[in-house]
Formats: sequence, C-alpha cells, structure tokens
Amino acid sequence: MNRGTMKAKWQHFFHTVSHPADGYYWIRHQEKGSLWIAFLMVILYGVAFSMNRISSSFIVNDIEPRTVNLPAELAGVILLYFILCVGNWSVTCLMEGEGRFRDILIAVGYALFPMLVTTAAATVVSHLVAENEEAFYTLLLGLGTAYTVVMLLIGIMQVHNYTFGKTLVTLFLTVISMLIIIFLGLLVINFITQVYSFFRGIYMELVFRV
Repeated sequence: MNRGTMKAKWQHFFHTVSHPADGYYWIRHQEKGSLWIAFLMVILYGVAFSMNRISSSFIVNDIEPRTVNLPAELAGVILLYFILCVGNWSVTCLMEGEGRFRDILIAVGYALFPMLVTTAAATVVSHLVAENEEAFYTLLLGLGTAYTVVMLLIGIMQVHNYTFGKTLVTLFLTVISMLIIIFLGLLVINFITQVYSFFRGIYMELVFRV
C-alpha cells in the first residue's frame, strides 16, 4: 500500500469517527475502510485497557498491578473482537444482511476508537483527581463507551443496510450467538484436555511399567 493510499485510509477513518453514518456507508460501497487500521485499533485498545488497570491511580483503581497479565488480556480482547464479528456475521447471513465479514471487522474495529481514547485519557486523569472527584474519571469512560456503542449501532446498520429496529434485533441475536460460540469453544477445549489427560495417563503407565 503506497503512502497516498494509506493517507486516504487514515483520513477516511477519522471521517468515520466524526461522521459515522457517512463514513460507514462508504466503507461498504466504495471499499474505503482499512482492515489494518481496524486491527490496530483493537490492539491499541487492548493495551490501553490493561494499562488502565495497571497504571490508574489508587483513588479509582483497587486492582493489584502485579495480577494484571497484559499479553493474556490483549489476547482476550482480540479473541472477543473476533467472536463478536463472527457472531454478527453468522446472524446477518440469516437475516439478509448485505455486509461482508470484512466490513464487519472494520466496523467493529473503528468503533473501538472512542473507548481507546477515553481509556487512555482516563488513566492520565486518574492521577489528577482528588478522592471526591472520581466522577470525572467515570464520566470520561462512560462517554467513550457510549460513543463506541453509537458507532457500533450505526456501523452495523449501514454495512448491512438495516433499519434501526432490525439492527437492535441483530445485535441482541449477536450476543446470543457469541454466548453459543464461547460455550462450544469451552466444550471443545474441555474435550481436548480430557483426551490429552487420557493418553498422557496411558503413556505414563506404560513408562512406569517398563
């Protein structure tokens, strides 16, 4: 990707953040979105989330920093991102959604930007507020979350060409599908663990007997 194309992708990204309806429309219809920027937003948010838990002031944070595993939490954020996208894609395929899996990845990734910015800002603000001023910290995180939800709603609505009501139904079913995916994933992991333990037990028995 040349410098001019990359610059145009970033310009459209910031345009989408400030004008979600227009920006998401062109992602679907003129290929103006960037998967790399979407993935970068997910990774940066994962880092910002963990750094908030590690570095926030004790006034707003009672988590022991040494218990925070940044790589594990980053992996969890990335995994949840893909589960959300797969869940939405599986639902919208059955509900005549026009968006492709690529469009969903971009829509969700872009929507994380407000939470990324406010989480990073809240980490800094936490060191500037007094003990009775935690509301400023909470308000900042709340605003970021609210705008992310708004962008997510508009993004899903635009890339799939849904009405607002159908978008809400789709997102509800997406949550249900995510729970099913997580449940099935845990079953598979449990099954693999049991099979591994079974064969390891046989191997250890043979080793000790020989």
